[in-house]
Amino acid sequence: MSIELSVVVPVYNEEENIPELHRRLAAVLAPLVRSYEIVFVDDGSADRTWSVVGELAAADPHVKGLSFSRNFGHQAAFTAGLDHAGGEAVVIMDADLQDPPELLPELVAKWREGYDVVYAQRSRREGETAFKLVTAAAFYRLLQRLTQVDVPVDTGDFRLMSGKAVEAFRRLPERHRFTRGLVAWMGFRQIGVQYVRAARRAGETKYTMRKMLRLATDGLTAFSRLPLLAALWTGVALVGVGALGALGFVAARLSGTYVSGLWGLAAGVLALAGVQLVGLGLLGEWVGRIYEEVKGRPLYLVQATANLGSQPVARRR
Repeated sequence: MSIELSVVVPVYNEEENIPELHRRLAAVLAPLVRSYEIVFVDDGSADRTWSVVGELAAADPHVKGLSFSRNFGHQAAFTAGLDHAGGEAVVIMDADLQDPPELLPELVAKWREGYDVVYAQRSRREGETAFKLVTAAAFYRLLQRLTQVDVPVDTGDFRLMSGKAVEAFRRLPERHRFTRGLVAWMGFRQIGVQYVRAARRAGETKYTMRKMLRLATDGLTAFSRLPLLAALWTGVALVGVGALGALGFVAARLSGTYVSGLWGLAAGVLALAGVQLVGLGLLGEWVGRIYEEVKGRPLYLVQATANLGSQPVARRR
């Protein structure tokens, strides 16, 4: 029998949240669609997450799972889930219950109206620090200004994708993945649904400051070259300022006016050196990403599955 809706859930050290998430998903999905599956992707957890997924899969045939050979990252886990999902439409969401299962009927209703991507857009975020709220809002708006891809503001990865959109997503092979940007880049008919993002139910957030910065870097470098251009034109401007300063110094000396240019020269050299280092750093970031891409390694490796049968164990180009 064909599956109408798949729900893909990356999990990393989420043993406390998975049973409650499963209960709420089952309660929502059973009356909503004719058939469904819940695909848990264990991203190399160090706790009992995979054991809990296995217990649920043994008791409920709707539950399926795959376990990575190590931690490959949140975005790779989303990719693996989309690779293995068999539904006519697929929902991707987090396991911390900040993405409420009770929103799924609204997402499915929009899909049935003919939309290929229905993204959940946060109208309010509960349980977040002021720093997180400000930086998240600033990032999404900066991303819109610096890229030519219209990534909706205040949206995470929580969304529904039609089978057509999922098949298109599977054709995108890059390693440094920014799912919400890739989905926006694909196009198709897209619409947002507003919701209140709740506080995490249990456990600690897996997105440390380092991981958030890496995700932001992935988003900016994957869809924009403007930082490189900014470094270039800043360098040009400083060279121009330096040239004007040098001409002014020469003119002053020729007119007999004493001018000590030591401090001005030192400041100019430091400014120019700083611009060069920033430019080299930006260039190095892009070159490093090219190096990662050309190696062609799989995005992830799977060491175990539950209720999935014979499935590929690696995402390839």
